[in-house]
Order: sequence, then structure tokens, then C-alpha cells
Amino acid sequence: MKKNNLGKISLEGMEFFAYHGFYKEERKMGNKYHVDITVELDLQAAAQTDKLSQTLDYENLYRLIQEEMKKPTKLLEHLGHEIIAQVYAHFPEVQSVEVSVAKYNPPVGAFANGPK
Repeated sequence: MKKNNLGKISLEGMEFFAYHGFYKEERKMGNKYHVDITVELDLQAAAQTDKLSQTLDYENLYRLIQEEMKKPTKLLEHLGHEIIAQVYAHFPEVQSVEVSVAKYNPPVGAFANGPK
């Protein structure tokens, strides 16, 4: 009977200044964002060998997220989807990805004239 060797690696509390937002003004001014990510993968080889080469290097994971945060998007949903898609594309060993993106002090109601 094969045991499940899946485990989770999380990066929590990452902060970025980026230019996302539904309104043109938001994408111009920028804002601070909070990102958490959890990836699930087989950790057996890393657990047995204690070698970074046998697991997902979370420094590379951080860089991938940092690059996605530099690409302005209108919706946080789209941004989250792009981060997830890039994780799967760059780390084929990943079985699942969970991402949370939060915008600090969103300008709710601040731009009353609608989208631009």
C-alpha cells in the first residue's frame, strides 16, 4: 500500500506595490497588495535527502509571483488565475495551488464616473 507523500509549502504575507485595479486611476496610482500561496506536491524525496534540488525552491516561486505582480490587471480574480497558471507551467511537480490576493485600502466608491 502506497502512502500519500503530498505535503504543502506556503509563502504567506508577501507584500507588493503594484498597479492593478478596475479603474484607470488605480492602475496609474498603484496600491499595496498582500499575497499568500500554498502549493501541494510530493515531498518524500526532499524529506529523505534534505536536498533543495528534490523540492520546489520557494525563492523561485516568490520570483514568479513577483513577476506576475508587475503585470497590471483590472481584476484580482484574473491576477490570481495568472499566478496559478504560471505555477503549474513552471513547476510541473505541483499537484494543487491555492492563492489569496488582497488589496490594501481599496478605493471603493472613490471613482464614481465608472470604468475607463
